[in-house]
Amino acid sequence: MSATVITITSGKGGVGKTTTTAAFGAALALRGKRVCLVDFDVGLRNLDLVLGVEKRVVYDFLHVANGQAKLHQALIKDKRVDNLFILATSQTHEKDALTLDGVSRVMEQLKQEFDFILCDSPAGIEHGAMMALYHADHAIVVCNPEVSSIRDADRILGFIASKSRRAEDGQEAVREHLLVTRFDTDRAQNGEMISLREIQDILSAELLGVVPESKAVLKASNAGVPASLDAETDAGRAYRDAVSRFLGEARNPIRLPSAAAIEATLAVGAEQPGFLRRLFRFSFA
Repeated sequence: MSATVITITSGKGGVGKTTTTAAFGAALALRGKRVCLVDFDVGLRNLDLVLGVEKRVVYDFLHVANGQAKLHQALIKDKRVDNLFILATSQTHEKDALTLDGVSRVMEQLKQEFDFILCDSPAGIEHGAMMALYHADHAIVVCNPEVSSIRDADRILGFIASKSRRAEDGQEAVREHLLVTRFDTDRAQNGEMISLREIQDILSAELLGVVPESKAVLKASNAGVPASLDAETDAGRAYRDAVSRFLGEARNPIRLPSAAAIEATLAVGAEQPGFLRRLFRFSFA
């Protein structure tokens, strides 16, 4: 067995990477896949909180990387979803405590145990983010429909292709995906939020899904429950649909509260190219 590595990344903090890692991973596990979620945000770990396992963390990623614990001692099994595990990271070390050799040893062990490894990357292009991107087979770039988030996502997309082991080895490039979070159809229709069409025009990555603005996401995170476990919420369905698209199953159009409203938002984007096209005229790669 050799796992597929998916890195969840963004240029800007606070866009929903950790929430997405938990929700996407849980939805994969619900499909019968054996999944491990790995926190790369040394010093600022939150993945354990979003999954509600913070009190169960004894050993972490760095303990395993440094030979102070075995992998099976550090892996935490989710009690609600079969086949879902988390490998937390350290809260007490600096970000440069991650070394390429140490990370590679842990990743090779994980690849023998799981179908999918999801790496919850720190925002931006600092050391931990580059460690998470290095091993990626797929990269899911998370962004909100706002200018600063999209600009930073554009920059991250420029780094993905050149900073991976796949690039070093001359393999097929990391496959890039885009997930838009906190999208509000009505606000996009009214011109208060950047439209899906405009986002897609700027960021040339496959649109995997759109997660609507939803109180259910915050409620789930605060409760330590992956948002995808509740299929009755818009956000829960959106994350499950994104996994279906990732696995190659047709799920079109992207499901939001109003399909007609989505078409309207796409049309609005086509009519308003001015400011954003000027802003993204230059490459950030």
